[in-house]
Amino acid sequence: LSDIHANGVALQAVMKDAWTRKFDRVISLGDALGYGPRPREVLDTLRDLDATCILGNHEDMMLRLIHHPEVRGEGIVAQALEWQHSQLSKRDISELHQWTDGVDDPLVGARYRHGTPTSLDDYSDSVTSARDIFANWHGRLGFVGHTHVPGVYATLNAPVGEWIKYQAFQDGGSYMVPPAARVILNPGSVGQPRDGNPQASYAIFDTARHNFQVYRI
Repeated sequence: LSDIHANGVALQAVMKDAWTRKFDRVISLGDALGYGPRPREVLDTLRDLDATCILGNHEDMMLRLIHHPEVRGEGIVAQALEWQHSQLSKRDISELHQWTDGVDDPLVGARYRHGTPTSLDDYSDSVTSARDIFANWHGRLGFVGHTHVPGVYATLNAPVGEWIKYQAFQDGGSYMVPPAARVILNPGSVGQPRDGNPQASYAIFDTARHNFQVYRI
């Protein structure tokens, strides 16, 4: 899951669909908060799922607002976060402080981070950016969000050098990770899709088959 953005209705729709399928664990790739009207509902759901929660730029901004209330942000993003802060419980705030900026998973051989495998704030949003990311990160599986667009960037060694390919999932679909490829996998946004399809987006990754399946709900 990624970029839920306090959209509790979308999260419930996604989980209703996900429960009809097989999964062992839930990873939230950041920006569970921000924009939407139901921050507590979203955090309660993630807690009930025992989800691994990654810090997004919206959570990072909220923590800065909490610790430095004298530095008020401007614009819609800051206003939404200030209101959401007023809705959260002490338990919510305490757990938010435990979210980390990325997690390396040795069992899967993956890195989970919000923006790119190397950054919380940067975007994996073009072949050019992907080429730079792959040059500075040498892992095989990177799971990210932030763009609100589901897709996969893959790199393979070719006679002319490293070859980058992109595949989008505007209507859902699957991607089988090639044995020799390194990939950046984005499940899209649960709460605020930005690829022209208003349906919520999430993905299930099969660690045995190395298959990344995107669903639109």
